[in-house]
Amino acid sequence: MTPFELTRVSLAQEERGTAVLPLDGDGDPVELPEGGTISIALAFRVGEAVEGLVFEETRRYAGRVIGTTRTTLGGYRAGGPYEVHLPPERLPVGRGNCGVYEVTGRFTDATGRVLGREHHRFRIVHQPARHPVRPAGPERAAPPPRTPAAPPPATEAPDGPVPV
Repeated sequence: MTPFELTRVSLAQEERGTAVLPLDGDGDPVELPEGGTISIALAFRVGEAVEGLVFEETRRYAGRVIGTTRTTLGGYRAGGPYEVHLPPERLPVGRGNCGVYEVTGRFTDATGRVLGREHHRFRIVHQPARHPVRPAGPERAAPPPRTPAAPPPATEAPDGPVPV
């Protein structure tokens, strides 16, 4: 058995459930809705005890590195399979953030030795705005009729001015 073997990469989305990604990373990019929340699950085996296992993920968009996340996974005895769930992440929103992202993951031990790599491509797609729907129900009641204001006090009587 090799010192480290990645056996499965899963992508969990609130909107679409969980999908297992191909380990070779080839093929069409996985489509994800802008603003969605995703979480990655990594399953692996280790052939020898590993101390200080770290997963480092680098994201690229339009050829530029836009972010790197380092997650310490800890120490593992030989064997497995082990499964680790990375913290949920909210995808960016806006047409300027839509497009293909390349994500490269690297597993290292406490000495910095690279134990494994993985690579995937994701396409963030624009979601049309959802307008709230008003619940069907009785129409609003018409406001009560307005009563005319009281006439101003009289200043003259029919037979002359009103005494004060």
